[in-house]
Amino acid sequence: MRTEVVLTVGGNEASDLLPVRSPAVLAAHGARRAFWTVLDEGPVEECLALLVEGADGRWAGHHQWVDAGAEEGRTEDGEALSRHDGWVYVVGSHFGSKRGPLRAKRGFVARFREDEAADGVPRLHVVRNRFRLHRTINDALRRSGLALATPGEWVRERFIVETIRRGHARGKRWVARLDPADLPVNVEAAAWTARGTLLLGLRYPVAADGAPLLVELGGVAGMFEAEQTWPHAVGVYAVTGVTPPGQLTGFRALADRPDGGFDAVVGSIDALGKQSALLDDHPEGGDVYCRHVRFPLPDACAGAAVPGRLVADLAPLHHVEGLAEGDGHRYYVTDEDHRIALLVDCDEAAEPGGTPQPDGATGLAAAP
Repeated sequence: MRTEVVLTVGGNEASDLLPVRSPAVLAAHGARRAFWTVLDEGPVEECLALLVEGADGRWAGHHQWVDAGAEEGRTEDGEALSRHDGWVYVVGSHFGSKRGPLRAKRGFVARFREDEAADGVPRLHVVRNRFRLHRTINDALRRSGLALATPGEWVRERFIVETIRRGHARGKRWVARLDPADLPVNVEAAAWTARGTLLLGLRYPVAADGAPLLVELGGVAGMFEAEQTWPHAVGVYAVTGVTPPGQLTGFRALADRPDGGFDAVVGSIDALGKQSALLDDHPEGGDVYCRHVRFPLPDACAGAAVPGRLVADLAPLHHVEGLAEGDGHRYYVTDEDHRIALLVDCDEAAEPGGTPQPDGATGLAAAP
């Protein structure tokens, strides 16, 4: 049985879903459970939110204010959330608009201490990498030996060549990190591994056979140290067996599991009806329903296939942006126009005390 809980937080849409693990944060909100999400329109410090289930079983959405210091207003398009060593990490898309070019504001990783959200305004540490991760990911894809779906010249012109042209015109030093042969990178999902590395789920590019791609990064925490260092690629993986024949799928969400494996949502490489340059070149990546899939932690390797399996077909949904599991329930969040839709799939065998059903309706309105 599926319940839809409709929430609003500043009239914005949600990306990703990360369970709150801090008892102090849960207590501060009188919550039996809660999830972090990131809203994808605006600077990251204005776009963190909590989706909270109270003791009475009703849900509400709340903005979480944070202090980005000198980086205030210098980021946009946060997409992925993950947790490591008490920090909640937020990763930008590293992409651009639907028809390009790439935007340096979207190339960031930020983090804050989860416990600090219990009784104040956490300090959000923001690191803008100025296309360093774009360079690292492109170099890793080339070294991997994996066959990739090749975009046409229009995509390279709009996303790569135009970005280089604008960088030169504005005297940006980051232009040296771009190459005309690069692929545009769209990071949509992230999760930490048991070996202390960060898996990035790419919505684009994808493998030539349509399989979604992962890039594993080491040294991520070094970005936040006083003597700053930059991440390096540990591995690149194509998740096989999860893409319908004749389609292309990219990652939409990623979550670590207690057994060391991962759950993910895969779906379209870009949205239909929004003049996507990617879909001009790859129409088979557009009308694709989302799927909940599962795969093990891959062995670190320059390029490898990782077998995945289907957990749930989420048709007819196209816009699932986050997932989580707990107490016999699966939670999904969808990217809707000016609202947040939290979907709760209830296991018939779940323990008592799970999410109650709304009386006579499929949605609960929450205060902004």
